[in-house]
Amino acid sequence: MLRFAQSPTRDMHLGDLRVAIFNYIVSKQENQKLLIRIDDTDKEKNIEGKEKEILELLNLFSIDYANVVYESENLKYHQKIAMQLMGQKNAFACFCSDEKIKELKESAKKENKPYEYDGFCQTLSDETILNVNSPFIVRIKKPEENIEIKDLLKGNLLYKPSEIDFFPILRHDKTPTDNYASAIDDMLYDISDVITSEEQLIESPRQVHIRKLLNYDKEINYTHIPNVNSDLENSSVKYLIDEGFLPAAIANYLVLLGNDTPKEFFTLEEAIEWFDIKNVSKENVHFDIKKLKELNKKHLQAFDEMRLSKILGFADRDIGRLAKLFLNEVSTIKELKEKINLVFSPKSTCESFEEEFVELKLCLREAPYFESFEELKAYITEKTGLKQEKLLNPLSYLLTGTKTTDISEVYPLIKNYLGEIVK
Repeated sequence: MLRFAQSPTRDMHLGDLRVAIFNYIVSKQENQKLLIRIDDTDKEKNIEGKEKEILELLNLFSIDYANVVYESENLKYHQKIAMQLMGQKNAFACFCSDEKIKELKESAKKENKPYEYDGFCQTLSDETILNVNSPFIVRIKKPEENIEIKDLLKGNLLYKPSEIDFFPILRHDKTPTDNYASAIDDMLYDISDVITSEEQLIESPRQVHIRKLLNYDKEINYTHIPNVNSDLENSSVKYLIDEGFLPAAIANYLVLLGNDTPKEFFTLEEAIEWFDIKNVSKENVHFDIKKLKELNKKHLQAFDEMRLSKILGFADRDIGRLAKLFLNEVSTIKELKEKINLVFSPKSTCESFEEEFVELKLCLREAPYFESFEELKAYITEKTGLKQEKLLNPLSYLLTGTKTTDISEVYPLIKNYLGEIVK
């Protein structure tokens, strides 16, 4: 069993999606189930409707999964096992205030040392604890030995006890912290492989430490995927979808990014055949929007004309062909829609050709149907006397919304809509 975990406290970003895609591919290659886990235990930070958006995005990218589980549904197990750890003296109640913890952190910073909890509350007697009325969190006992993680990309990683520290496992409201809940849930669902982001590098050994204290001896295989850096102001997946990028193109690029692939243009289904997670770059990768646009254009060009037209709100192969013509200038669905909308938008005048524009519009309203552009042009010249730029510039603007489009290529694709365009 593999799992992809996402918190509903923020948008799904490109790095998150890349991790989800890698989990999906490996689950298909190894014929294992993929579990989607919504990490929703931090109630104060959860954003309403975000968990639904997460699942919608995964479905949009055709990421199949066996089941969806919500971390909050396992609260009773998280609390019960925390009590077990406390009973074994492997966890303890901590009454230290936020101010005290802040003081310890500031002191460590001044001394140029990493922050460590001083372990004060671990020494409290049971009698003292019973007499304290203050709210408390629960902290895990610091390990006595180094914790080792075997990572597929990074090799064997050793973490000192000071790096693990006495970290919290239950908050003041007795809900579990993220890393604690994750450790318990990976046990509950018998997870065998964890493919996650590099940001989790300090959380994974803590989770191993929790399971060691519980005598859980199944070894989980870890792969920490390097981060995706981006110059984008908004690197959320939803933003890119809204900007008109295809899920297939985004997935294509995220697999290609920092990877050794047999070809540049491919589908997710094709990637399952040859993808090897061991070939993924061990370094952070940079997301280049220009490269995504290039791939997006290729995926759009590969579409059947009818399918492309339906994406744009039509059901006409000619509109699909027109869109492919416009792909010489643009690269996203959003940009294509803007170009198509310009064709059908009302135009009242044309700068520098105001008189010619009015004359052309009146002429075309009365014009019969012409199969070819040359026939239409000859008809207009005969009726109005307009030639060359006085004909082509305002006519181009009237039919496409720009003065520079080659009408001879566009006209055959919009001739059936001419009455609607010049109305």
